[in-house]
Amino acid sequence: MAGSAGSLLVYDGDCGFCTSSADWIAARWGDDARAVPWQFLSDEELAARGLTREDVRTAVWWIDAAGGRRRGHDAIARALLAGSGWPRIAGALLLVPPVRWLGAAAYPLVARFRHRLPGGTPACRL
Repeated sequence: MAGSAGSLLVYDGDCGFCTSSADWIAARWGDDARAVPWQFLSDEELAARGLTREDVRTAVWWIDAAGGRRRGHDAIARALLAGSGWPRIAGALLLVPPVRWLGAAAYPLVARFRHRLPGGTPACRL
């Protein structure tokens, strides 16, 4: 995994809601982006991307091909932008105020209560 090219979506693989969401987004990408549960990355692989275990336990992360990092709703927006069709449009909208502000307000709630969302399990609790 270390040193591989392309963008990377890092999510919580223990959370069913997170896994199904990441799989859905990744299905709309080309070959240069990947979605990987943080549990599959070593501490060294995370550190190479400027992340810690605490970072990835609390939010989804998008690391672009240039090494830029985005967290939370911004990561979701960038991951959607990497796709095609209407999800790409949704990603673009998530970057524009006031939708961006709504995303910033909603993401912490989604992350906190993801165990109550479809596919969520007790393992999803922060």
